[in-house]
Amino acid sequence: MAAYAFLSPEWIDAARALHAANPDEEAPTIALRMNLVVQEVPFGEGRLEAHLDTTTGVMHIDLGHLESADVRISLDYETAKAVLVDQNAEAAMSAFMAGKVRVEGDMTKLLNYQAAPPTPRQQELTALLRALTE
Repeated sequence: MAAYAFLSPEWIDAARALHAANPDEEAPTIALRMNLVVQEVPFGEGRLEAHLDTTTGVMHIDLGHLESADVRISLDYETAKAVLVDQNAEAAMSAFMAGKVRVEGDMTKLLNYQAAPPTPRQQELTALLRALTE
């Protein structure tokens, strides 16, 4: 399997294909619609707007912002990759405490999402996303 830079156009295309090949069959554990502003992106113009949507039961990441997101998070590229691909909760907390992460919106919903254990299906899809990430 080819690997691409996290959130690059190639990575987004591969993630879309991955989700299309693995249709959603589970009910969501914690539904969250989150807009991301990712700084220090190593490609493009250095700043990227993306979103994460778990309302189908698995994490979908795509470019652009959702119209009615629950929360908006601004963070640097390395932190975004550590949290979303590596599922590193410590990196998220450390970055937040260091002021590298700004959160606007429903913080309770975000914390509930982070506290919920991933389902086996979510773990499987996360592993597949990790495999296609450089």
